[in-house]
Amino acid sequence: MIFGLCPVPSRELHNAEGRKKSKREAKDTLDMPDKRSSVSQNFIKNIIEEDLRANKNEGRVHTRFPPEPNGYLHIGHAKSICLNFGLAQEYNGLCNLRFDDTNPTKEEEEFVESIKEDIRWLGFDWEEREYYASDYFDQLYDWAIRLIKDGKAYVDHLSAEQIREYRGTLTDPGRESPYRNRTVKENLDLFGRMKAGEFPDGACVLRAKIDMASPNLNMRDPVMYRVLHATHHRTGDKWRIYPTYDFAHGQSDSIEGITHSICTLEFEDHRPLYDWFIDQLGIHHPQQIEFARLNLSYTVLSKRKLLALVEEGHVDGWDDPRMPTLSGLRRRGYTPEAVRDFCERIGVAKRESLVDISLLEHCLREDLNRRAPRVMGILRPLRVVITNYPEGRVEELDALNNPENPEMGTRKVPFSRYLYIERDDFMEDPPKKFYRLAPGREVRLRYAYFIRCVDVVKDHKSGEIIELHCTYDPETRGGWAPDGRKVKSTLHWVSEGQAIRAEVRLYDHLFLRPDSDEEKDGLDFKAHLNPDSLEVLVSCPLEPSLAGASPGSHYQFERLGYFYVDTKDSSPDRPVFNRTATLRDTWAKIRSRGSR
Repeated sequence: MIFGLCPVPSRELHNAEGRKKSKREAKDTLDMPDKRSSVSQNFIKNIIEEDLRANKNEGRVHTRFPPEPNGYLHIGHAKSICLNFGLAQEYNGLCNLRFDDTNPTKEEEEFVESIKEDIRWLGFDWEEREYYASDYFDQLYDWAIRLIKDGKAYVDHLSAEQIREYRGTLTDPGRESPYRNRTVKENLDLFGRMKAGEFPDGACVLRAKIDMASPNLNMRDPVMYRVLHATHHRTGDKWRIYPTYDFAHGQSDSIEGITHSICTLEFEDHRPLYDWFIDQLGIHHPQQIEFARLNLSYTVLSKRKLLALVEEGHVDGWDDPRMPTLSGLRRRGYTPEAVRDFCERIGVAKRESLVDISLLEHCLREDLNRRAPRVMGILRPLRVVITNYPEGRVEELDALNNPENPEMGTRKVPFSRYLYIERDDFMEDPPKKFYRLAPGREVRLRYAYFIRCVDVVKDHKSGEIIELHCTYDPETRGGWAPDGRKVKSTLHWVSEGQAIRAEVRLYDHLFLRPDSDEEKDGLDFKAHLNPDSLEVLVSCPLEPSLAGASPGSHYQFERLGYFYVDTKDSSPDRPVFNRTATLRDTWAKIRSRGSR
């Protein structure tokens, strides 16, 4: 798998007319490369290839994907997964899966299993290399003892609030803790008592003794261990102290022999700290390389915010199809091929940018267009009676399963006197550019006949249109007139008597604003939730070929979009179809305009 460095955009997606960007648009929205340009070299590959030429690390390439098991993976993690596993594959190297499980209060086995399922779904295999930071707790403790003995770590009894106060600011240096100059003997005794569980949570911490005047706040005596009387999902109650992420992460990479420790940009300021620990301990030194994380429009990718959406009931769990989690995308009907293609196209860069979600949807449509069989279904039905079609007669018509893939063959669809069409496909008093069905107008029914509307039946009380009476031309079987006359519209339809009924869920963006991940104007991010992100339609008539559709199956409902049989709520007697994407491809239109 190859990741390309995105070129400087010729114009911004949200600034197509060249207007001056507002403060809200300070982060770039990239004009993403098409598939052909995504093979350009990226800066991480340049680093790796230079290392290989210099025979650094004896020519090894060993990466890792190190999630914290405190939530479900999202589309941003997919970028890191594809990058780390993809680089290992390309350079005949190895990629570990390591869970950085240093906080037992937020970590659960449920998250571990979901992470493994997501990685496998994307098509990657860590083989036997499944590791945990908790595997190294004994070694990390021994290293902490060594730093204490070397006078480079001390036990501090300041509260968390006091530690923050003493740390200073970006412009003011920090102040030394009154406990900073304890003797080695005293620190060893206190740290041993911390391990033995003699202190309550928050009573004291172990801090590295570095530089309280450092311009990098991460170097101002960071916390290495804290007291936590919590049961760990793997080590149980063995430990009463737990290492911080910053102390465990770099050393875990070192233990595993990682050569290229690839992180997102927020860890760039932590790199000097990781280097300091490794240098003080004199152990293997991986090379940390940072890249820009994924920012996706109309969604949020903060684990804290996603957790809030779940816990506060704004969504129906981590796998809600509106969520950007990989389990949510999977349940909505996204394919691993589409996600990998998306990650390849966006590439890797050192600059933060906002990627338009329409590119992700475009990758999905390109994949499903080749594989999804076409079917006909009606979401908002309007009954049609073909008055000159024989009562009780049903004929079978041939329909293509996928015009893009003739090898998928054909199927039979029943046609009868009583049909359904989409309510939006009829207007009693149509405007000039409405070409679908109207009184006196003729249209084509897909794979069937020309029909003409001759009468409109309305509800006597409400005046709502409840039925259309039409005639058909028996000479137009297959949808073509032997006399050469043409119609301007082709409609999909379903025969009433043979239709199956299903629940259909229509999903839209979870947020109304493209930059919903940024809290602005004093508003909480949840203020921008889309109240119409889900619409549930019940008893939708679908063609009978969908009877018994297997959960996990993809279909294109002609003229309506791509749909997926829900893997959680669907059953043989109650099928549930999730709309994965509409047919309208915004990204393709943007690319087309940009090429002119």
